[in-house]
Amino acid sequence: MDLQKTLLWVALALVLVLLWVEWQEFQYGDEAVATESRPDGGTERSADGADADADADGEDEDEEVPTALADDGNGESLPEGDAEPSTPADSGEEAVTVRTDLLEIAIDPRGGTIRRADLLAHTVTRDSDEPVRLLDTSRSRYFVLQNGLINARGMEQEVPTHRAEFTPERREYALDEDSDEIRVPLRWEREDGLVVTKTYTFHRDSYKVDVEVEVTNRAEEAWRGQLYSQIQRNRDTRESFLLYTYTGGVLSGYNESADERQPYRKIDFDDMADQALRRPMTGGWTAMIEHYFLAAILPGEDAELTAYTRSLENDRFLLGYTFPVREVGPGESTTYQHRYFVGPKEQDRLEEAAPDLDLTVDYGFLTILARPLYWLLDLFHGLTGNWGWSIIMLTLLIKLAFFHLSAKSYRSMAHMRRVAPRLKEIKEKYADDRQRMNQAMMDLYKTEKINPLGGCLPILVQIPVFIALYWVLLESVELRHAPWWGWIQDLTSPDPWFILPIIMGASMLLQFKLNPAPMDPVQEKVMMIMPFVLTIFFAFFPAGLVLYWTTNNILSIAQQWWITRRIESGEEK
Repeated sequence: MDLQKTLLWVALALVLVLLWVEWQEFQYGDEAVATESRPDGGTERSADGADADADADGEDEDEEVPTALADDGNGESLPEGDAEPSTPADSGEEAVTVRTDLLEIAIDPRGGTIRRADLLAHTVTRDSDEPVRLLDTSRSRYFVLQNGLINARGMEQEVPTHRAEFTPERREYALDEDSDEIRVPLRWEREDGLVVTKTYTFHRDSYKVDVEVEVTNRAEEAWRGQLYSQIQRNRDTRESFLLYTYTGGVLSGYNESADERQPYRKIDFDDMADQALRRPMTGGWTAMIEHYFLAAILPGEDAELTAYTRSLENDRFLLGYTFPVREVGPGESTTYQHRYFVGPKEQDRLEEAAPDLDLTVDYGFLTILARPLYWLLDLFHGLTGNWGWSIIMLTLLIKLAFFHLSAKSYRSMAHMRRVAPRLKEIKEKYADDRQRMNQAMMDLYKTEKINPLGGCLPILVQIPVFIALYWVLLESVELRHAPWWGWIQDLTSPDPWFILPIIMGASMLLQFKLNPAPMDPVQEKVMMIMPFVLTIFFAFFPAGLVLYWTTNNILSIAQQWWITRRIESGEEK
């Protein structure tokens, strides 16, 4: 068998596997989430019951807010959405602004919605002072955190949903040097004496936000109802097909319907659009994630919940929880508690915030290999203080781990290169008799003790590690805007001068020169074209990925040249 042809097919198969994985993620996400049918059982409606052909003019309508919604038969109601998203002006006079060392937050007094979140430690670009805005209410990006109360079945009293008007104590809060937290209370009161106080607590050096909703009943009648907390966002249309990463919903916790714990289950926007989810859960969390950042609801490990999704108009979606129904008698009070996480997917913080939340750093189907690789990368970063040199050190360690496997591959290639003239003679001699040609080639391999697949199998073993490292470098926010050296000042952006891709292409060309020359002229041309095609392809990849690939190629060339020289000089038989 022609080794070059085999290697070409291996490379092509690897590319096809990667493209297939990307396409599956892009088109379908993980296995579709099993969902229950819509409660209304008929025409699709927005979450607040508005017909699908409702106004879509972008105005913030003051439509009537129903106090009791679709019932599930167990005394629980579904929370509502908005027929149109609320987009109040981002003015300091209207919003309650909160600034900590890591976050700058805008809270809308209407419902206590967290409608803007700037991540002060992460800028839009490396040279910019503008912080990343994760939560926003612009027309192009609608992404907010909402919570409110809904009545239980049979109750028709007014309660504050996420569109009720709350009264804040102040309009501005800032974390001073002597404090470790900020408490931001908002108050709503009904004429008959039902008082709801919603309090957000922000902490120093933390992206977690504590949420307390206290219901105090000074009325003459008991109130029965429940809290809901939800994330609302629109579909992100800015994704890159070349470097696709998952954007959408995720659910984690004990699934009571399936009687199993599901640590990480994707619910993409198409799932939400196809069918509403309604699922009893215990503990866990739910989140809307994107490449480097996420917003999550953390209800606590023992919380009894109902997870739900809704598809709204204008390509917007809800993902959230309803909490258990509680009854608050006259003169009594109750407090609902949970947390939000609004920030980057920094793995140490995610692990501390909630079990399995670090799985939102999505390394794909090779997570079992990717996590140890990230651990090593982080260890090298602790030694060098530079993610670029850490990538080089990790690549060197991987090459050392596969040194003997690679050596077998290169020895097989060197032997194939040594007998290449004799193979060419056989091909010319038996050009009209393929069966005799194949038999003569196999006899030559047997005489020279050459395994024609010896150069392929060791490479196949290494492919999963290479794919896992690819996802580590692509998914880790820790590398975002991290410099290496010289002209590479951002390892997550393409090389601005295309120097690394050119070096990588040259290294691939040199590697092909070290391999035995193909006997098929067409195949030889294809092999010569591949370095140029991949150079163009990698010119648009993050510099960190190209640095890894280039370093790997240079180390491989050094090892292959050394082995080939020893065999061709007779030093090694």
